[in-house]
Amino acid sequence: MTMFPASGSAAVPQQTINGQVVQNGSTTLPRSHHQRTGRPPAAPKSYDYLLKVLLVGDSDVGKQEILQDLEDGSADSPFCSGSGYKTTTILLDGKRVKLQLWDTSGQGRFCTIIRSYSRGAQGILLVYDITNKWSFDSIDRWLEEVEKHAPGVPKVLVGNRLHLAFKRQVQERDAEMYAAKNHMAFFEVSPLCDFNIRESFCELSRMALHRNGMERLWRSNKVLSLQELCCRAIVARTSVYGLERLPLPSALKSHLKSYAISAAPSRHRARTTKHTHHTRLNCTGRNSCTIA
Repeated sequence: MTMFPASGSAAVPQQTINGQVVQNGSTTLPRSHHQRTGRPPAAPKSYDYLLKVLLVGDSDVGKQEILQDLEDGSADSPFCSGSGYKTTTILLDGKRVKLQLWDTSGQGRFCTIIRSYSRGAQGILLVYDITNKWSFDSIDRWLEEVEKHAPGVPKVLVGNRLHLAFKRQVQERDAEMYAAKNHMAFFEVSPLCDFNIRESFCELSRMALHRNGMERLWRSNKVLSLQELCCRAIVARTSVYGLERLPLPSALKSHLKSYAISAAPSRHRARTTKHTHHTRLNCTGRNSCTIA
């Protein structure tokens, strides 16, 4: 199909082929959508998964203490800003998981807030203070409220203020048994020492993604984060006490200590297995060994 311009202008033949305009032998590509509409192209997402997480518990258990040192991205959501809302992104097995963290007030009159906020929640953090036995006893009430409005949502029991263990009123063993009875993961954390904060959120995110059918995150050939690789290399060559003498920032030292303590049981089991395997070998001759 050949088109000619209106009279009064030079006649320059134009031809349209497959939606492209050909003029004087040159091809002019059609404009893209954002050029036609004047709108900028959509920015790529800064995360792979988005999870909504609620923090529930009595008003004086330190939920804000847990959130205060996390990177805050709530400025990107001006309609949800406030002291009770925060967003942060964690790296879980090579995937970026963005968490929307909602701190529900612990006062009884705010149970209606839990009813509204629990809609669409993918994870619950039940927080108590290890120095306050009443806050641990109140977990039953909070758990009942959560199960009523968000049944089946993965939950993690968190004992806060581990740095005040010398004032402990709730024994770790009792909390572990309670968590196991109610099918919850369990962590004791210390915001002051930055101990087990990210670990508790990572475990809750793992449980939530697994519940929603994201099992591909846990393939045998999973991609480890650069931070985890560095922690593994440093801890494998340094004792927990030797970490204090390293020329590193105090925040990084506390993170390495947390990683070393959490990884210690697996290394201990590996050494025990290796030792047991050697004790089963019975060398009967100079060049032969039999398994007893």
